Amino acid sequence: MRVRQKDATFYLVCYRGEDILRRVKFLSRHYTDAGEAPARTDEEDVASFIRGVEKSDGAFQRGLVRRKVKAILNFYETASAQPLIPGPVLLFTPENLDFRPFRDSPAAGNLSEPEKPFIIIDGQHRLAGLELFAKKHPEDAATVDVPAIIFDGRQEDFAAEMFVIINSTHTRINKSHLVDLMEKVTFEVTPEKRWAAWVVKSLYEDQSSPLRYRINRLGGRSREDKWIMQSELFNEIYRLVAPRKGDEDPGSLRRFMLDHYSWDRRGQAPALFFEFFRAAQKAMGDIWGNRNYQFTSSVTIKALVRVLGELMADEAVRKEWLGDPSHKVFGGRIAQWKDIAHLFKKDGFYQNFAAKGQLERVRVIKLELMRRVAK
Repeated sequence: MRVRQKDATFYLVCYRGEDILRRVKFLSRHYTDAGEAPARTDEEDVASFIRGVEKSDGAFQRGLVRRKVKAILNFYETASAQPLIPGPVLLFTPENLDFRPFRDSPAAGNLSEPEKPFIIIDGQHRLAGLELFAKKHPEDAATVDVPAIIFDGRQEDFAAEMFVIINSTHTRINKSHLVDLMEKVTFEVTPEKRWAAWVVKSLYEDQSSPLRYRINRLGGRSREDKWIMQSELFNEIYRLVAPRKGDEDPGSLRRFMLDHYSWDRRGQAPALFFEFFRAAQKAMGDIWGNRNYQFTSSVTIKALVRVLGELMADEAVRKEWLGDPSHKVFGGRIAQWKDIAHLFKKDGFYQNFAAKGQLERVRVIKLELMRRVAK
């Protein structure tokens, strides 16, 4: 289809996957004084493909990122019902292509092919993933149609300018918004991540949650008093149940969840967090949610989640929770926290919990709270 906009003309084309791969050239910008890493005989397919991409001082494309190509390839291999490449790739040729419209539909017609391969303005990683997918799964790749937008007859500076515009004006989805959408996403989202996102959502929505409406879910500004970003709380909760690498201990809370709750998002797992935060609320009394104190600030809430992980490492706590899943399990153990309530007063908080940064401050607060946990 030919599209006219002001003085410009471009084309919408649908290619078979194997056809478009024959018509494009993968390029990456190369500086003549940049050293080349020595070739390896044991490198994986993705790394080998990237190493073979043509490099040019005049190219404008960034070098292909192995991690991104691998992620796209993994998506192609695991996606079933959803489309693989729903958005068009952008292609350019400095040649003037011949468009012959159909008699009864002047916007549609036949478009000639350029003598030299297209330059990829946008979509190089998607097509690189498709190239590798086609090598591993030729029968599946043969059924894939790829939408493309073609620009022709322009100076190459046009393609470079378009590349800069596209890649400098992306609005990246913020992390809190991503957590909010995790239930709807299938790509690279583990059961543990969905479970953690569900717990955070429950902490925000459930009437029995001491954090109800105090979590900034979408990451933007809010007129209401918010204590912590959804993404920050998600990271801390997921950290408690995330699978460990190799032979590392899987973590007591992860084992506990697997044994008693699994990753069933219809169960009572959020109650563990509700009741723990309720116990902290009762222990701290009037300073809970008090703007003159920092006990419900993001750094302290993150420290509290880590304290919960430490408490659940105690077999006695786990047994008691299974027998009576209420705030009473934690209340007696953290009752001494009220003795250090003054340390959380806004004036002097950063001196009382001195640290080089937020991560270290979370650790310092957690250690101070754990010192006053009764056995």
